[in-house]
Amino acid sequence: MSNELLDIRRPIRSRSSAWATKSAKFLAARGIQPNQISVASMAFAAVGAMAFLLVPHVTGFLRVFALLVAIGGIQGRLLCNLFDGMVAVEHGAGGPDGPFWNEFPDRVSDFLLLAAAGIACDMIWVGLMAGALAIFVAYVRELGRANALPADYGGPMAKQHRMGVLTFAAAVCLFEPLWGAGTFALKAALIIITLGCALTIYLRSKRLIEGLRAQ
Repeated sequence: MSNELLDIRRPIRSRSSAWATKSAKFLAARGIQPNQISVASMAFAAVGAMAFLLVPHVTGFLRVFALLVAIGGIQGRLLCNLFDGMVAVEHGAGGPDGPFWNEFPDRVSDFLLLAAAGIACDMIWVGLMAGALAIFVAYVRELGRANALPADYGGPMAKQHRMGVLTFAAAVCLFEPLWGAGTFALKAALIIITLGCALTIYLRSKRLIEGLRAQ
């Protein structure tokens, strides 16, 4: 990740917290590079996705374990997304290929997690649609940046919102067997994410067009 990303990073409140600052300092002191952290985010997402794929095939403790691993994969991915930028910018460890590693792993992670969640709740096409629209959400933001406009991280279904909804749904799924709901929460989450991404694309596109006209 490049030091030049300082002005375009996604606003994250936890970036200024003591635990995040200490964690980034710990990683930088051990020579861990931002790009390595970005690659690790894909690994966490892949583990989370594989856990989602297990959910329809296991019951009892194994189902609970699979969902907890899925939640851990989502949160691990988000933590990597936080720390790669902090190590790059605050600790000056960015490289010239940073912009690629700043974006590419996110697109892979989104698609893996959302598609796997779709398989987990037997709504594969909705999962694939959610994953595709998530990529378009980022595309509109980057299209604006390519035309000298500020990076638009607006929602209602930006990355942190997508992962928040998916995490909450997986947590609810832990308890759904108690009332025989199966994976209803995951199904609802994917529909919400899909519709939210479509709305986000529209709103970002609208602001992009307005920005271009203002130029």
